[in-house]
Amino acid sequence: MITVKTVRELRAAVARARSEGKRVGFVPTMGNLHAGHVALVDKASQRADFVVTSIFVNPLQFGPSEDLAKYPRTLVADQEKLVAAGCHLLFHPDVEEMYPDGMQGQTRVNVPIVSEGLCGGSRPGHFEGVATVVSKLFNMVQPDLAVFGEKDFQQLAVIRKLARDLNMPIQIIGEPTVRAEDGLALSSRNGYLDDAQRNAAPALYRTLQQLAKAIREGHRDFDQLVAEGQAELVKAGFRPDYLEIREATHLRPANAEDLQLVILAAAFMGATRLIDNLAFNIDTPA
Repeated sequence: MITVKTVRELRAAVARARSEGKRVGFVPTMGNLHAGHVALVDKASQRADFVVTSIFVNPLQFGPSEDLAKYPRTLVADQEKLVAAGCHLLFHPDVEEMYPDGMQGQTRVNVPIVSEGLCGGSRPGHFEGVATVVSKLFNMVQPDLAVFGEKDFQQLAVIRKLARDLNMPIQIIGEPTVRAEDGLALSSRNGYLDDAQRNAAPALYRTLQQLAKAIREGHRDFDQLVAEGQAELVKAGFRPDYLEIREATHLRPANAEDLQLVILAAAFMGATRLIDNLAFNIDTPA
């Protein structure tokens, strides 16, 4: 694996791979990699001949009160994981390379509807920052396919709509959430949890499972189910941000006739904000 820091070097390396007839896969990340990220690289390796991963902590998607400064930077450990996973090229630009004219005048990309509410409501400007940096990265790498984790369900919906609406010839692949043995979705932010918080955190996914079970059993009063789920989260020590049941494709609020559903949640355990989701078909056995 080689590591490059400039767009010029990145494009030259990708051009060489394409001249050899290779299919290019891409995995954008912010670093501090864990097994969930490795699974994305593995999937890209299965579908492509030349895998590019980016590590860039994007300031454009962080709000003024969020944890940009303390977001973990673990480049050496990340490089070791990427080599083991079969990555061929790591693109690790600095902020000046990504935003040479500064961020204030940067052209922004807004993806309507799917970016509204949920994390988009709790973190104003977040998905505009995500859509902008992903658009830039897609234009820099010009991959045949890109792999994103389903843990960030709304983000994946935003990226899919972005690629579709802007006619980008890129296959967007979702990779199932990787979980610890106790069900907690792997996340870079899990490292902020102390031991007691880490032990309590799996209640987030258990709550989603309980709601899905109730829906499969015929309960359709979604407001009541959400209220019960929020109470369970509070009992487990969480401070809920949101808990919603939505139609899985377009992320509109679910109704009783929908079959493809997704339950999405964000909740604070102490100062750490965790997200999770559970997508399912009502007619498909669990």
